[in-house]
Amino acid sequence: MKPCADVAIVILNWNGANFLRRFLPGVIDHADGARVIVADNASTDDSVELLARDFPLVELLLLDRNFGFCEGYNQALAQVDSDFVVLLNSDVEVTLGWLRPLRGLLEASPRIAAVQPKILAQADPTYFEYAGAGGGYLDRLAYPFCRGRLFDTLEKDHGQYDDPRPVAWASGACLLVRRSAWQELGGLEPAFFAHMEEIDFCWRLWNAGHEVWYHGSSAVYHVGGGTLPKSNPRKTYLNFRNGLALLYKNAAPGELFGAMLQRLLLDGVAGLRFLASGQGGNFMAVLRAHFSFYKKLSYWRNKRRAARPHLLVKDRPGVYAGSLVWAYFAQGKKKFSQLGISAVARNAKLPV
Repeated sequence: MKPCADVAIVILNWNGANFLRRFLPGVIDHADGARVIVADNASTDDSVELLARDFPLVELLLLDRNFGFCEGYNQALAQVDSDFVVLLNSDVEVTLGWLRPLRGLLEASPRIAAVQPKILAQADPTYFEYAGAGGGYLDRLAYPFCRGRLFDTLEKDHGQYDDPRPVAWASGACLLVRRSAWQELGGLEPAFFAHMEEIDFCWRLWNAGHEVWYHGSSAVYHVGGGTLPKSNPRKTYLNFRNGLALLYKNAAPGELFGAMLQRLLLDGVAGLRFLASGQGGNFMAVLRAHFSFYKKLSYWRNKRRAARPHLLVKDRPGVYAGSLVWAYFAQGKKKFSQLGISAVARNAKLPV
């Protein structure tokens, strides 16, 4: 397989000098001919000085303010002309040969627009990592989960998810995307700021006739939680607000009303659970998330029209037709294999 000279690895950085010191040398060593670019989101630490001093061969894009994850990447990729682009978190440790299987998959089929590798926990690589694991899935109410991760329960990696297959979404921690598809869809949704933006992007890819895949022959290690810890009310707010917007923007017309109604009820239950456990900040974050969504409903309605959603649950790969909340909390199903998701998708083969 030829070197990846038509690939640009783009790391969006904000005050991540420690991660750059730790992981950027490995990215450079294992770039396999790809360009390595750091787009700096107006960092206030010594990131820019570090890059100029210690990594002079890395291309540097300076953004004039912190645009957040979504618009930061939109601004950066508008300045990159490579055919394929990797969105790579600064807290990801890559491995020898990680890039070629991903690049080869997109080369093998023009239908495939995005692909992620296996994502393992950097602190303990025997376990899958929360943000992507063995490929992203959704239930019928758009609650995200992964092969190898249901809610906060992580599985050990025994090679059980090494097969390549189409998935509902691929992780933004390490995402190789065809730049023409990125441009066609206008990149990431800027109003998301951060969290679930890659799920929205991948859902829009499917609605536009593209495919999203996972390739288990490539592996990277992710620190995770580098920007906001999972218990942070700001992250709770973004997850609940963006979860509502994700479902509203992309669900098929015949399924939208019922799914939104059930999602609102379950979000209410989650808020009450936060309150009962003394997490008042997270309870208020759920309320603020809903008020924010309703306040911008006209904006989301316009985005829905632009996305032209039409694929039903049964027609979208990587979708669990049941309720993940019910399966996990009521039925005690803690592993992906216990959900009984169609073996047809699980045995998907590489395109030829």
